[in-house]
Amino acid sequence: MSDLHVVLVAPEIHWNTGNAGRTCLAVGAQLHLVAPLGFSLDDRQVKRAGLDYWVRVQPVVWPDWAALEAALPQLGTPLFFAPRAPRRFQEVRYPRPTVLVFGCESVGLPDEILQRHAASTVDIPMRDPQLRSLNLSTSVAVAAYEVRRQWDLVNDPAARPR
Repeated sequence: MSDLHVVLVAPEIHWNTGNAGRTCLAVGAQLHLVAPLGFSLDDRQVKRAGLDYWVRVQPVVWPDWAALEAALPQLGTPLFFAPRAPRRFQEVRYPRPTVLVFGCESVGLPDEILQRHAASTVDIPMRDPQLRSLNLSTSVAVAAYEVRRQWDLVNDPAARPR
């Protein structure tokens, strides 16, 4: 089982999910998808976005948020990504295992999830204040690589920048 989990709650766009799946393979993370999905996992477009790697992604599909939320204690420490959260994602020390939780493309995570987990929300800063958000698959990549960067520094002191 992986020590890094990426959760997409109600993703709407097949390309983003396929790209997130490829990123998960690249960083050794397990992809979790929370229904409802805005597409079928059998769609050619999902497989095309995941390229020939999609068969290896093997996402875990959850029927709803309640089911995944009940499993969070077994998966790891969750962090919820939301624009304008009080902490920047780079300020967090990511424990093993970690769960990175992202909302859907159009509205992000539901307010009730963000309120219930307010102490665990993080932000990916953007210099342009008029931007609402980054692309979902871009956000997944930025966050997942930051976790691996931190873990690599802990595991291999020679990898630390000088």
